[in-house]
Amino acid sequence: MAKYMCLDTLKFFLFEVHEIQSVFLYKKHLEYSKDTALLVLDSTKEWADQDFYPYIKEMDEKPVYFKDGKVYSHPVLKKIFSEAGQNGFLGNYFEEEDGGSQMPFSLANASNHILESANNHIPGYLGLTNGAAHLIATFGSQTLKDKFIPKMLKGIWGGTMALTEPQAGSSLSDLTTGAELLEDGSYHLKGQKIFISGGDHQGVENFVHLTLARIAGAPPGTKGISLFVVPKFLDENGSLVYNNVETVGDFQKLGQRGYSTVHLVFGEHGPSKGFLIGEPHKGLSYMFQMMNGARIDVGMTAASTATAAYYHSLQYAKERTQGRKILNSGKKNISEQPTLIINHPDVRRMLYKQKAIVEGSLSLLILCSKLQDIAICDTAEKQKNALLLLELLTPIAKTYPAEMGKTAISNGLQILGGYGYCMDFILQQYSRDIRIMSIYEGTTGIQSLDLLGRKVVMENGKALHLLSDMILSTIQEALGVEKLKPYAIKLSEKLKEIQEALSYLTTYAVQGDYQNYLADATIFMELISNVVIAHQWLAIGLKTQQQTTNDFQKEFYISKYQTMRYYFKYELPKTKAALETLLNKDKLTVESEDEPFLL
Repeated sequence: MAKYMCLDTLKFFLFEVHEIQSVFLYKKHLEYSKDTALLVLDSTKEWADQDFYPYIKEMDEKPVYFKDGKVYSHPVLKKIFSEAGQNGFLGNYFEEEDGGSQMPFSLANASNHILESANNHIPGYLGLTNGAAHLIATFGSQTLKDKFIPKMLKGIWGGTMALTEPQAGSSLSDLTTGAELLEDGSYHLKGQKIFISGGDHQGVENFVHLTLARIAGAPPGTKGISLFVVPKFLDENGSLVYNNVETVGDFQKLGQRGYSTVHLVFGEHGPSKGFLIGEPHKGLSYMFQMMNGARIDVGMTAASTATAAYYHSLQYAKERTQGRKILNSGKKNISEQPTLIINHPDVRRMLYKQKAIVEGSLSLLILCSKLQDIAICDTAEKQKNALLLLELLTPIAKTYPAEMGKTAISNGLQILGGYGYCMDFILQQYSRDIRIMSIYEGTTGIQSLDLLGRKVVMENGKALHLLSDMILSTIQEALGVEKLKPYAIKLSEKLKEIQEALSYLTTYAVQGDYQNYLADATIFMELISNVVIAHQWLAIGLKTQQQTTNDFQKEFYISKYQTMRYYFKYELPKTKAALETLLNKDKLTVESEDEPFLL
């Protein structure tokens, strides 16, 4: 079986770089230890080898399809839902009282990395079911918990989030799906939802749609949105009764063709009953729990897909012979046998690029997962600081793996040359699969607006100060290690570039000119993301020099250190270009609408 991820790298990031064993000291997680965590990771890898990776190409070649009102999916999905219910993957991070095993998010998300690397088409179904059930557990009444959670965690029913509408797209303030109160206290929902991931398939017998809608008479905009549980079938005394949630089609996508994406119509041919979660008009605030978790999941899916592509590229480069080494004379010795392409400097550069992107992304995502655990379990002040830092890092952790993961896979395809463009090799599939990640759960533009418009300025910039303090702490430690001193100095210089950019942009904000303040938010995202990932690599570099355990070979640490060197030479300098763009006073994209452009 081809290698699609590295367990040693995952364990190194978990237990040496981010030291998640500290999370096991919280009262909530006392049943966990490093040994139990290793068992979880090893068993997840066995499951992925058996039921995920063998089907990735088949799910692309025989995609989900819609026929006669039904969505047909790969038959292995039913088996996986059943196994996920039996082995505790569904509900793994839930409270025990809600049927979960109280697994730390850092370990749960690490397990998900394994599954996503093996087959990025499948885990989304499970993740949405987990997320939907967890939201009900957090904000729903006991009646709703009892009615829906048990069967969702057993893998009998699936869960979704139904937000997007045809006329509104990402603008949730414009959604029009309505909800009218019925005599029994439930609501009749009527409207349409599109791009509903996992919204219908053959893996489960019922679907629980967490649906945003407006109660009749609700105020306009996001303040008038409520959240409802809308099952496809109502459970009436053990019998499933159709609830007028109609699947009218499945979107045929460029990639992730084994992952259904459906168009739903509510209440068109009869009452479609929904059950209110929490209070009216607070639906969007409740949904943000699932949306923020989903953004971390998308980042993990992107990083994992790019990880699998890296290992396929690496294997090819170690097996493919082509050309000969260039001698110091500048000539080739044509009498020599062709060399492996991994010996060519440009191929090595592209492999380093892939490795630097995917492992930097994975490290950041594990950090975010650990912050989730701290934000739930620690003292009040540490909880607040962890949540602030997590809020700031979430759009970065979603965007960088999604955007740069595309670049990483494109480099992998380039390494394969013409074969990379052929269907016989999987790189072309990974290239198609990852393309959606920068669109899922808020596009790159939306994430960038959220970062610069909300997260950077919240609580007078406290989250940004927390990030700077964390980075400066790592820099200070690295300055004490001779081999790392040049990289620590370089990173400290890059921190100043972020402040320089913000100092300039803030001049617009204080004037109330938010259009110019936010016009290049995506460029700011590129700048800060590069610095954040550089920080991850400096932290990784520190651990390669300390080598506090004997868990890994010398060559393993050397590989990580060399990749850190690559990142600081080839990737981090790109912040200069982003900064130059941000400081440029030419406001091309915000000129008057009557200016002739793009003709």
